[in-house]
Amino acid sequence: MNDVIDRLADEAFQSGATDLFLCEDTVPRVRVDSGIRIPEESPLSRENLEEFWLSCHADPETTQEKDISHVTPAGHRLRVNLYKSLGQLAAVLRPIKDSIPSLAELGAPSEVLTQWVSRPAGLVLITGPTGSGKSTTLASSLQWVNDNQARHIVTIEDPIEYLFENNQSYFSQRELHADTPSFSSALRASLRQSPDIILVGEIRDEETAKICLQAAETGHLVLATLHSSGVADSLERLTNLFQSGERDGLLKLLSQHLIGVLSQLLLPRHDGGLLLAVEHLQNEAATRSWIKESNLAEISDHINRGDNPVNCSFVRFLVAATQQGYLDHSVARQAAPNAQDFDRMMSGIS
Repeated sequence: MNDVIDRLADEAFQSGATDLFLCEDTVPRVRVDSGIRIPEESPLSRENLEEFWLSCHADPETTQEKDISHVTPAGHRLRVNLYKSLGQLAAVLRPIKDSIPSLAELGAPSEVLTQWVSRPAGLVLITGPTGSGKSTTLASSLQWVNDNQARHIVTIEDPIEYLFENNQSYFSQRELHADTPSFSSALRASLRQSPDIILVGEIRDEETAKICLQAAETGHLVLATLHSSGVADSLERLTNLFQSGERDGLLKLLSQHLIGVLSQLLLPRHDGGLLLAVEHLQNEAATRSWIKESNLAEISDHINRGDNPVNCSFVRFLVAATQQGYLDHSVARQAAPNAQDFDRMMSGIS
């Protein structure tokens, strides 16, 4: 990495930025919390970006886009996406962290998640849009396992976002492209590596979804993410990956081996910073038949009732966070899946 970008990365991430945005002939920008800021006024030259691309083993003339992990001279590991914008060289850098926050520090439902990751086998889904903190929730959950249980944990990511140090558990961390050609290939291979827990960075296709279910069926605990919003939407998105001829059989497997779904958003807090807003469903009893039948309306009604702490809807969480002063009313209402439901609950109408 050249000196200019090396310095920019060090300064940005030491100041708490989560992303550094670079483009030739453009002033660098950083993401802090949910906003974009300009740390300095000097634009980067094409020479700066060319040198950086070459250090990432990418030809600026022939490469159009590339994901790679990169280590700075100071030893900081970065997740890098190289791309072109209107023909100009660009990049987004994100630090790969070795300091993992606890579930309590995140504000995640600790009791629910620690129960889920203590199961010997099954499938746990952590879902949400890009930038909602899914990888951090997974890392915190696995760090809890690392501190409390002796298990072999295989992670398959694109790219690796957190580095684990072996404590009670033993980690095998694999990165797409550097260590394996695909999620599905690494997932198949992991079954021969004596894993107790398998983390799949993202379920992107039917093949990966099927192998995750088969791994859960054969006695492994599988943790995976989906890009989706809400529990019902996550189940629908997963179901839509299945071809119609195999859908019934795979839904039956899902109903039997799904442990739970946690969906999340990051919202700006009233007092600054970000709040982790969650919706979650624990799969048990009646929900198994609803999942098998893909009866999403019943599942939505079930988590909205609020009569069991293992289930929580976004709207109930948002109402409680607003009433307790964590969120501004307008922020919570805009984030609610249904603004009218939010208004009714805020008025005391369930």
